[in-house]
Amino acid sequence: MIEFHHVSKVYRGVKVLDDVSFAVEPGSVTGFIGPNGAGKSTALRILTGLSRATSGSATVLGGPYAELDCPASQVGTLLDAGAQHPGRTGREILTLGAMTLGLPRSRVGEVLDLVGLTARESRRTFGGYSLGMKQRLGIGHALLGRPRVLILDEPANGLDPQGIRWMRGLLRDLSDSGCAVLLSSHLLHEVEQVADHIVMIGRGRVLAQGAVDELGQGRSLEQTFLELTASTDRSAA
Repeated sequence: MIEFHHVSKVYRGVKVLDDVSFAVEPGSVTGFIGPNGAGKSTALRILTGLSRATSGSATVLGGPYAELDCPASQVGTLLDAGAQHPGRTGREILTLGAMTLGLPRSRVGEVLDLVGLTARESRRTFGGYSLGMKQRLGIGHALLGRPRVLILDEPANGLDPQGIRWMRGLLRDLSDSGCAVLLSSHLLHEVEQVADHIVMIGRGRVLAQGAVDELGQGRSLEQTFLELTASTDRSAA
């Protein structure tokens, strides 16, 4: 569903990504983790056609994102939950998305129910939303087209414990239905709870990847993360 094949990215003389390769299979959740500045967001931007790789390729559903037929109907993305017009209501934002995808307006109500935004909340303007409400709306927007692939960058930011539990269940339900989920997050405990596989990067390089239970070999994901990234975090730099 998703494949990075020897992806490198050089920006102003700095190698932001260095020979990154991994794949995300259908029916699975892959946790994409690393310290701040590790290159996670750059990798997701390359995958979704917002940035170009210096070398290598990143494909989704067998080809570049930009070459997919109506990509938003096949690939749901949440890269910045705050990237919406502050004066539009949540319902208006979803309605515009549904119209763009040629979906019936009834899909808006279905998505609002799915992400737990009430009718009253949907009538509020986006500028008045809490961060958690913005995340729920962003996830809803990504799910409008019932995508086969879901790409999420820090979707749990701002969610309360109930919201995090809701998101965990949602991602498991989606993967159980065959969706491929790529999840970037700093919340290691939550990634450990929901992910089938882990890809860990530091300073643009893949440090480790594999099934969650195999990667730690009896240790928690946090312990493994701290050990493998000790020489690649910002303080070490």
